[in-house]
Amino acid sequence: MNTDNSTSVTISETKEELLRDLVDANHILFNEGVLDAFGHVSIRHPKNTERFMLARNMAPGLVTSDDILTFDLDGTPINADDRPVYLERFIHGEIYRARPDVMAVVHSHSPSVVPFSAVKSTPLRPMCHMSGFLGAGAPIFEIRDSAGTATDLLIRDRALGASLADSLGNDNVVLMRGHGATVIGPTLKQAVYRAIYVEVNARLQADALRLGPIEYLTPEEANSAREATEGQVERPWQLWKMRARQAQAHFGRI
Repeated sequence: MNTDNSTSVTISETKEELLRDLVDANHILFNEGVLDAFGHVSIRHPKNTERFMLARNMAPGLVTSDDILTFDLDGTPINADDRPVYLERFIHGEIYRARPDVMAVVHSHSPSVVPFSAVKSTPLRPMCHMSGFLGAGAPIFEIRDSAGTATDLLIRDRALGASLADSLGNDNVVLMRGHGATVIGPTLKQAVYRAIYVEVNARLQADALRLGPIEYLTPEEANSAREATEGQVERPWQLWKMRARQAQAHFGRI
């Protein structure tokens, strides 16, 4: 895999800027209700695509730049210095291994999304223009197929991470039965956008199902909507970042 920095970030994006963005992403996803005390977000390393950056094992809303660690794709920490690491770091490493196009990964237990992971007769599909990235719908990863019936539903090793990546395929979102979802993006900001709007879409879809049959986006509409909305990703990012930083300031953390 190419480790040329120009393949993964623009010239103006430095490692320090991406580090700040990763801290902001943790705070944004917590502030917007996608993450709580659990869940995590990572970015592929800007100078070595065989590595990724992820916080140590802690609540996302408390992450600082000093908490960001570097891992290889096997999930081995490079600079942990005995600090605890996330058990499910294999989600990130195996998706980065399988998908060279992916530059950021979010794993959440997003509350409106979890029901769709367990009710397989009602797939999560795009029903509004903000969620065109869902395409034809989100596949569901059934961990029993890989871990047996005594599983705790957690991605505990590389093999399970690889199975999850296989279920994701070329999609942008994969649901994890009874657990949550994993969302990918070609940039960190797009991954955050998608993680937030998959929660929004799930909430809207559940509401709409109570009214009657839903007219979902066609694949063509979904693709056109994705191109239009994700071209504006800086707009919501700046708003979410402001709100998250205000919340951090309120608690005296910045």
